[in-house]
Amino acid sequence: MPLSESVDREPMHHRTVDCHGYHRADGLWDIEGRVRDVKAYDFRNEHRGILRAGDAVHDMWIRVTVDDDLQIIDAEAATDDHPFPTCPAITPAFRKLIGLRIGPGWMGEVRRRLGGTQGCTHLVELLGPIATTTYQTIFPARDRKERANPNRTKPGHLDTCHALASDGPVVKQHWPEFYTGS
Repeated sequence: MPLSESVDREPMHHRTVDCHGYHRADGLWDIEGRVRDVKAYDFRNEHRGILRAGDAVHDMWIRVTVDDDLQIIDAEAATDDHPFPTCPAITPAFRKLIGLRIGPGWMGEVRRRLGGTQGCTHLVELLGPIATTTYQTIFPARDRKERANPNRTKPGHLDTCHALASDGPVVKQHWPEFYTGS
């Protein structure tokens, strides 16, 4: 375990976020995310009755299909397990993502279109890890293509974290043309 040992404690809740990226035969990209919440104890849900420890309170999915420029071509959401009968009714609203581009301002635009009662908190939260998974899925292919361009511009991910500082050893090794250190 990478964290230090904690005091004695009792498990209460477990959230799993799982995302996968796929390259499609038609050249587009599918990014799928799932969020699943379970309790470590039995409890009563007025919609579903008694939920046993380990039963999913939430089990929800999103798939976005994007092009090489991270433009959303299609979007679909599904809600398998939910605490209220009305929860699945909002999944068609996630088609409002179509036409958006994953990039700067992404989550702000997501919240504008799907925040509050216009969406589902859990599915909206899942769109953050989906955006990250999109970058990590598509970036290697885009980077290989861009490296062949002699007039390419500085990759957008540089200077977004400590390891990718333009004056640091990672950039010096992997993107020497954008290295700014001495």
